[in-house]
Amino acid sequence: MEDQYNPSDIEQRLQAEWEDQHTYQAREDAQRPKYYCLSMFPYPSGKLHMGHVRNYTIGDVLARSHRMKGFNVLQPMGWDAFGLPAENAALQNKVAPAEWTYQNIGAMKTQLKSLGLAIDWGREIATCRPDYYRWEQWLFTRLFEKGLVYQKTGTVNWDPVDQTVLANEQVIEGRGWRSGALVEKREIPMYYLRITAYADELLRELDDLPGWPEQVKTMQRNWIGRSEGTTIRFPLSTGGGELTVFTTRADTLYGVTYVAVAAEHPVAMHAAQNRPELRAFIESCRQGGVAEADLATQVKKGMDTGATVVHPLTGAHLPVWVANYVLMGYGEGAVMAVPAHDQRDFEFATQYALPIKPVVRPVMGELALPLTEAFGDDGVLFDSEDFSGRSSEAARQKMGAVLQALDSGKPQVQYRLRDWGISRQRYWGCPIPIIHCTTCGQVPVPDQDLPVVLPEQVTFEGVGSPIKKDPSFYETRCPRCGGNATRETDTMDTFVESSWYFARYACPDLATGMLDERANYWLPVDQYVGGIEHAILHLLYARFFNKLMRDAGLIRHSEPFVHLLTQGMVLKDGAKMSKSKGNTVDPQALIDQYGADTARFFIIFTSPPDQSLEWSDAGVQGAYRFLRRVWAFAASLKARQATGALNNALAAPHVRYEIHALLKQANYDLGKHQFNTVASAAMKLLNTLEKISGASDALVLEGFSILLRVLAPITPHLSETLWRELGYGSSILDAPWPEHDPDALKRDSIELMLQVNGKLRGSMTVSPDLARHDLESQALAHPALEKHLAGQTVKKIVVVPGRLINVVL
Repeated sequence: MEDQYNPSDIEQRLQAEWEDQHTYQAREDAQRPKYYCLSMFPYPSGKLHMGHVRNYTIGDVLARSHRMKGFNVLQPMGWDAFGLPAENAALQNKVAPAEWTYQNIGAMKTQLKSLGLAIDWGREIATCRPDYYRWEQWLFTRLFEKGLVYQKTGTVNWDPVDQTVLANEQVIEGRGWRSGALVEKREIPMYYLRITAYADELLRELDDLPGWPEQVKTMQRNWIGRSEGTTIRFPLSTGGGELTVFTTRADTLYGVTYVAVAAEHPVAMHAAQNRPELRAFIESCRQGGVAEADLATQVKKGMDTGATVVHPLTGAHLPVWVANYVLMGYGEGAVMAVPAHDQRDFEFATQYALPIKPVVRPVMGELALPLTEAFGDDGVLFDSEDFSGRSSEAARQKMGAVLQALDSGKPQVQYRLRDWGISRQRYWGCPIPIIHCTTCGQVPVPDQDLPVVLPEQVTFEGVGSPIKKDPSFYETRCPRCGGNATRETDTMDTFVESSWYFARYACPDLATGMLDERANYWLPVDQYVGGIEHAILHLLYARFFNKLMRDAGLIRHSEPFVHLLTQGMVLKDGAKMSKSKGNTVDPQALIDQYGADTARFFIIFTSPPDQSLEWSDAGVQGAYRFLRRVWAFAASLKARQATGALNNALAAPHVRYEIHALLKQANYDLGKHQFNTVASAAMKLLNTLEKISGASDALVLEGFSILLRVLAPITPHLSETLWRELGYGSSILDAPWPEHDPDALKRDSIELMLQVNGKLRGSMTVSPDLARHDLESQALAHPALEKHLAGQTVKKIVVVPGRLINVVL
C-alpha cells in the first residue's frame, strides 16, 4: 500500500475495472427489492459544469447506498440530444448538428466516467438516434388515431428573418434573440397533444405523491389551474353568431360595459375588411410575444370594431373592442370586460373613456365613488336586478342556473392548462410521422415505414429547416391511396423526447416495441433527481406521457416518479455560475488536481442537497486534506497489521458508544437525504478513531470498517481501495450497509452538565435510568452547586435528558 494518497492512480484503475467487469450492469431479479435511481439526463453541450457534478453525485450516493442495503439498483444515463443549441453550434462551427452532437456525447461521456458514477452504461440512449425516436413516432400515430393528437391553427412567435418559431424566452424586447428582427405573431397549423383530457387526473394524483416536495406540487397545481366558473354567450347584435366567454366572476355580469376580443378573432377580422385603420391596428398587434407575462406588462391598446353584442340578461347592446391583451389561443379569444371589478379592464376603460359600472360593494361599508381603481374582491351585489343583495358566492351559483335556463350559458370547470403544441419549424428534432395527401388528408405513417429518419448529413444555413428544402425527404406516396403526397416537415418539441426516456431505460435493446415487461419490473422510478427549474414543464409532461403509455397498455402504473429530489444551484461569489459572469469552475480541472472523490466529498459535505451550494476553493482543499487523513490512518493501520503489532485490548465503552451513536445519526440523516451531515459524521468518526489508534486496534478495525462503508457512496474509489487493502473483503460494494449496535448505545452511567442560571458550574455522573425527581435532588445537593445556591430561592429546574440540568434562581 502506498504511503501517500494518489487519487489519480486508484481512480483510473478502479474505473477501468468497473467497466471491464460490468460492475454496475443491472438485471431484473424478483428475489430482491428493486431501486431505480435516475438523475435528469443532460443536454450534450460538450462539457460538464458543476451543476452536472452535483446532480449526478447526489444520485450516485443514493444508488450506491441502496445497493449496499441489498437493493437491486438501476442507475442509467443518456442524452437529451435534440434541440436548438445544436443548430446554433452548427452555424458557428460550420458543422452539421448531428456531428456536433455526437462529438459532444463522446466528450461528456468520458467526463462523466471520470466521476466514478455507478452507471449501467449498457442502457445508454441518445434521443437523436432513430432507434429511440422510432417508438416516439409509433406512439404519436396511436395517439393520432385516438384523437389525442390533432392539428389546428395556433398563434406563435415568428422570426421573419430566421424563418422559424421562437419560444417566448427567445423574444427579447419584441425582437428575435438571434436575428434581432421584429417578431410577428403568426397563425400557423400545428399539432397538439390533448393534455387537457388528463387535466383532472394530473391534478388529482398530485395528492398521491407524498415523496414530492410540496413546492413542486403547488407549482403544478397552479399551472394546471382548475377554476370553477361560468361560460356566457353574448349574441352579436347583427348578422347572427355569438361571442362566448368564460369567467370566474359571473356575479359581476351586470357590470359588463364592453367585450374584448383578440386581434385574430373572426369578429375582428370581419370588421377590419372595410376599415384600413382597424386593419393596421390588428397588424400592429401581431408584433411582440405571445407569453402571458408579456401581455400582463405591455401597454394596453385597443380599437372599437363597430360591432356590438347583446347582454344576455339586460338586453343592452355592448361594444366589441379589439384589445392587445386578449389572446386567441386562450379560451374562445374573447373576454367580458368589467372595469369596476377588474384592474386590467379598469385601466383599459379609463384610457379609452369607456363606461365603468360598479355592481359589487364590500360586505362592510360602501364603495368610494368615483372609483380610482377596480374593486376586485367578493362582496354584496347592487344594481343587479333580482341578484341585488346577494353575496358574490350566492350570486355566482344562482347566475349559472339562470343562464343555463335561458340557454345563454352554464356552470363550467375550466383549466389554465392548454393543450401542448408540439410542432416546431426547426430541423434538429424528431420528424412528425404524418403524410399529407390531397385525397386522404392527414395519414399517419404506417408501422412498417417507421422510423421517419431525420437526414443527418445536411448543410445548415440557419434560415429555415433543411428538410423543408429537401424533396428527397418530403416527397413521398400516400400509404392509403398510393398517390403523390408530402411528408410533414415540422419536428416535435424536444420536451417530447424527455417525457418518456425514463421508461425506455428499462428495455433500450428492444427492437420490436416501445416497451416490454421489463418496464413493469423497473418502473416507476423510485428516486428522481433534478433541478427545481423543471418543476412544471418537464415533470408535468412526463406525468402526462406516463398516463398515455399506461392507457396504451404499455405499463401498469400511473405516476412515473415515486420520490423527487430537487437539488439547489451551485453558486460562486453569491451568484449562479455562468460563463458570462466569469465565475465558472471546470470540473475536469478539479478532478485532475484533487481527484473525483475530493470533488464528490466537497459537493456532498458543503450543503444539504436541496439548498444552494456556495463554491469555496478552501472547502475543496479541506475535503482533500480529510481524504488524505483517511488514507494516512489506513496506511498506519496496515503497517501495524503487517508487523503483527495490533493492540487488541478493549477500549473504554464510551468510545464504542460514540462510534455507534455517530453511525445511528448518519443513518437517520441518510434517510432524510441530509447527505452533508452524513459526511460530517464520517469526519467525526475519523477524529474518534485517531484518538484511540494503537490503544485498541480491535475497536479501530470495527470503527474504520464503519467509516469506509459510510464513505463508500460518497468517495467510492478511496473506500474500495482501503477496504481491500485492510482485508475487510473483496469489494466494499458487496459489504452490508452498517447498522448501529443497540447494545453499544446502552450505558451504565452518563455525565450531566450542571448549570446555575445558564452558567456551567460543574458536572455529575448518574445512572441513565434515574428518575427526574432523583436527578433534581442530586443536583441540588451536589457540592459544585452548594455555594451558588446558598441563601437563594430556586425558581425552577430545567432538565435536558442526557445532557444537562439548569437550576434557575
